[in-house]
Amino acid sequence: MIRVLIVEDEHLIADAHREYMSRLPEFAVVGVAHTGTDALRAVRAAAAAGNPVDLVLLDIGLPDMSGLDVAATLSGYRPGPDIIAVTSVRDLTVVRTAVSRGIVLYLLKPFTFAALRDKLDAYLAYRNALHDATTATGQHEIDRAMAALRSSDARAASPKGIAPATAERVAAFLREAGAPRTAAEVGAAVGVSRVTAWRYLERLADDGVLARHTEYGRAGRPQVRYELRA
Repeated sequence: MIRVLIVEDEHLIADAHREYMSRLPEFAVVGVAHTGTDALRAVRAAAAAGNPVDLVLLDIGLPDMSGLDVAATLSGYRPGPDIIAVTSVRDLTVVRTAVSRGIVLYLLKPFTFAALRDKLDAYLAYRNALHDATTATGQHEIDRAMAALRSSDARAASPKGIAPATAERVAAFLREAGAPRTAAEVGAAVGVSRVTAWRYLERLADDGVLARHTEYGRAGRPQVRYELRA
């Protein structure tokens, strides 16, 4: 069982992460921290108790310090947890810094459960390749472990007919809109048909990224509007 600490300042998002993780039997959430200071304290306390944290799901934009600074500190711990960044930060300079500070994978918000599962499957393959022994028998073991991380491609987690780039445009439009929108409105904004937009919206809603709001009028079929979950 892989012991996971969730570090996320937004309580509702942290709860969503915990719910997602509960669907994966290989992982167990052992704590939630809402600040960088609390995260470092939790990791130290777990190690002192003999139950070290194996994996940290780390937000970058924390209220008291950057998640990058948290990652740099954690990389000096022995034993130190692995880190997956879970953040809305898209700045490539931040991504490069994240890699240099020991973050093994980078997942952008908002994301679907399938996207998170894909990252964690890649992490499991990486962990199994490197963490079960103290010394690699050869270059092939190291190459296999690093290839597992590179195989964490959003396309592998996307169902047939769902393009990650289009899903991101749909989510981005709703994020900017700041209010529920219909499939027709989303399709017009993104440049796809209403039916195509509806398919993406329904998929994102099923994965918990969007919330549905059904409006019942006096006549005709009910109208459904979609918005990003808080």
